[in-house]
Amino acid sequence: MTSAVENPGDPGDPGDLTTVRVDQFLAHPPAKVWRALTEPDLIAEWLMPADFRLEAGHRYTMTALPRPNTGFSGTVAAEVLAYESGRMLSVRWTDESAAHAADWTITWTLEPEGRGTRLFLVHEGFDPDDPAQMMARKIMGSGWRSYVMDALRGVVERL
Repeated sequence: MTSAVENPGDPGDPGDLTTVRVDQFLAHPPAKVWRALTEPDLIAEWLMPADFRLEAGHRYTMTALPRPNTGFSGTVAAEVLAYESGRMLSVRWTDESAAHAADWTITWTLEPEGRGTRLFLVHEGFDPDDPAQMMARKIMGSGWRSYVMDALRGVVERL
């Protein structure tokens, strides 16, 4: 059973336009979810290929299709900001193109819940005065809740 809870800061909510929040239940133990969030081969299955390493300060890149309507070049320059093994991972994403304003922090928090995991995602740093950033927030908020969470769940189920 899964559920996504709409929180303030969600696209469509006039609240905090700088943040997207997702609250998702996965019917799997935190150790499995943690593996999917931190093992490069698994990250590639549900998000994007990445030369990720679980090490604070590690810089890596991810590549996806460019999205001109949001100002996204297609290459994410990322950095591991902090982590608590098995519980929290915080990364910084910037657009590799200096011409684009993206500078976001994505934080995943895992909490045991029954036999599963409550997974919280906070994606912050959107500029409410930038129309391209607001379009990115809308698209990414929807993507986190649907496609990405579904893909993550699929990876976790195969572990």
